[in-house]
Amino acid sequence: MKILLTGGAGFIGSHLLERLILRGDTVTVVDDLNDYYSPALKRSNLAAAEKVGPFTFVERDLRTGLRDLLPVDAVIHLAARAGVRPSLANPELYHDVNVNGTLLLLEDCRRSGTKR
Repeated sequence: MKILLTGGAGFIGSHLLERLILRGDTVTVVDDLNDYYSPALKRSNLAAAEKVGPFTFVERDLRTGLRDLLPVDAVIHLAARAGVRPSLANPELYHDVNVNGTLLLLEDCRRSGTKR
């Protein structure tokens, strides 16, 4: 399957990425490498996944749209701004990324014909 994995550089996403590669899927990972968690750690997660097999990495904010990466057979959407305390300090950013970014992704999927 051809899969778009958002948030694939994080802990959960990178482990899922490795499983998808082992399963034989063609995976494109999208992550903005924001600094809530160490970007160096996220790059290390991606480096570990590269040892398992090939994938494509795109460093991008969801809010810029992903339509150029679609259609695919399936999207696995794990990308989000994390952290409760920072979300209280900057709720507009968290809403924009987590809600509006997800809505934009869903609209890009609908327009491209991506069903899953």
